Amino acid sequence: MAMGLNDFELLNSALSGNRRDLSKILTAIEDGDSFEIGPQHPWTLGVTGPPGVGKSSLIGRLISKWTNRGEKVAVLAVDPSSPNSGGALLADRMRMGSTDSSDAVFVRSLATRNHPGGMASRLSLMIECLAACGWSRIVIETVGAGQSEIRIVAFADRVLLVDGPDRGDIVQAEKAGIMELADVIAINKSDMPNSQQAADSVRSALALSQGSQPQVHLVSAHDGSGVDELLEEIEACSVSNLGGHLRTKERLLSLWDSRLLDHPRINEVLHDVETGSITLDEAVESLR
Repeated sequence: MAMGLNDFELLNSALSGNRRDLSKILTAIEDGDSFEIGPQHPWTLGVTGPPGVGKSSLIGRLISKWTNRGEKVAVLAVDPSSPNSGGALLADRMRMGSTDSSDAVFVRSLATRNHPGGMASRLSLMIECLAACGWSRIVIETVGAGQSEIRIVAFADRVLLVDGPDRGDIVQAEKAGIMELADVIAINKSDMPNSQQAADSVRSALALSQGSQPQVHLVSAHDGSGVDELLEEIEACSVSNLGGHLRTKERLLSLWDSRLLDHPRINEVLHDVETGSITLDEAVESLR
C-alpha cells in the first residue's frame, strides 16, 4: 500500500520522537500497511526459551543495564494468539516491571495472529521503523514454544536462549535444535537448586556438537547476579554464527506463510478442505 500524505506526516512525527505516532505506525504495519523507511542497520537480540523460565524478567534486568549506559531500548514481545479470536494476553510488560516507564524504553506486545512459527509476519518492517526512530537496542521476545524458537533467527542478528533449572531433563527438552542456534545461553533462577547441574548438562551436550559453542551463563533475574557478565557476552556478539543461509531460509518461509494467510480466498479454500470438497493438494494449487 502506497504512503499517503498522512502517512508521511505520521512517520516524520515518529522519527522526531513522538511515541504515540510510533505506536500508530506499528499498528498500521501490523494491519498490512507499508512505510518507506529507508535502509537501516538495527542492533537486534532475539530472546527465546520455554514459558516460565523468566525471559521477560531477565529482559527487564538487561534493559536497566542498557539504559544506564545511555542506550534506547525497544522490546517487541510476541504473545501467542487465541486460535479462535486471534487475540492475545499481551502481558509481557507486566513481567518486565517498571522498565517501560522510562523515555528510553519502548515496549510493544504483538499478537502472533496465529502466524505459523509464532512470529508476527510484519516484524522486519517494525524493526526497521524502530531503528529509524533511534532505538539502539531492539529486543524480540518469542512465545517460547515450537517453531517460534527457530523462526527468531529470521529477525534477530544474535540469539539468547533462556532456560531454567526446574524443568527436568533440560537437554532432552531442547532436542528441537534451538541450543545449536543460540549465540548465548542463560540458565535463569541460579538461586534455585540444580541450576549448576542444569548448566553443566547444557555444556556437556554442546561439547558433542561441531563448530563454535555458545557460552552458558548462570544468572538470576531475581537478584541480578550474573547479569553483568551476560550483558557483556551479548554485546560481544556481532552477528549470529548461523551464517546467511538459515536466516534467509527462515525469512523466505515467514514471507511465504504471510502471503498464504493473506490470500483473499484462504477462508473459502479452508471451508472446501474442511467439507471434503477438495483435497489438500488441490487447495495448495488453487492458492498459487
